[in-house]
Amino acid sequence: MQREEKQLELSLEALISQVADLKNSLVSFIYKLENEYDRLTWPSVLDSFALLSGQLNTLNKVLKHEKTPLMRNQVIIPLVLSPDRDEEIMRQTEGRVPVFSHEVVPDHLRTKPDPEVEEQEKQLITDATRISSDVAQKQIQSLNKMCSNLLEKISKEERESESGGLRQNKQTFNPADTNALVAAVAFGKGLSNRRPPGSGGPVQASQPGASAIIAGASGIQQVQMSGASSQQQPMLGGVQMSQAGQPGKIPSGIKTNIKSASMHPYQR
Repeated sequence: MQREEKQLELSLEALISQVADLKNSLVSFIYKLENEYDRLTWPSVLDSFALLSGQLNTLNKVLKHEKTPLMRNQVIIPLVLSPDRDEEIMRQTEGRVPVFSHEVVPDHLRTKPDPEVEEQEKQLITDATRISSDVAQKQIQSLNKMCSNLLEKISKEERESESGGLRQNKQTFNPADTNALVAAVAFGKGLSNRRPPGSGGPVQASQPGASAIIAGASGIQQVQMSGASSQQQPMLGGVQMSQAGQPGKIPSGIKTNIKSASMHPYQR
């Protein structure tokens, strides 16, 4: 008997501690709602709800623990009832219950719900007994189907939102390649400064853009021109224009025919 009483006292102390923490969290959350509503953010509200949910789960774990005795088997009997003010009860209830009289005892020591709630519960039980088992099974299956469809839609929306976020955050370029390209164009970094074959004289690559110019010149001279010196030179007004003896010029294969302008276009 003493062991059970000791275990009951320890369980009550643990419950009182958990309930006190829950009460403090509720008081803090209510204070925020009443006094800090103008600067209250939604993440802060979610944090408060998460804290309350965690404390309620901890309280349920304490109640369901194997070492916690069943509170429903415990009977509370008021030993003294007095209409006078009780300071000890005031301290224990933080000023909510000033007296422990015949008026407040039925409310605070009630083991059954209020008469209105009890009547509604009886009405629900009566309505439930009127439904046959087949109809109830069909309603259960319909409700489960609706819940499954709703959960499937929610999970689909979550997957689509996650995939959309990944597509938006996906990088479409390589910063290293971009920096290398900018350095090559602006400063000639990484370009070859060798003299192209067949060029007349040496090219000095002392300036930053010289290597880029050299690379461009080598690309131009590697193209096979159709008007090389071995082919027939173009005619200009019946006179053959010799380009073989002109150093430093790129041979051209474009033939230019200049028509005689003896006839004015406005003459009839």
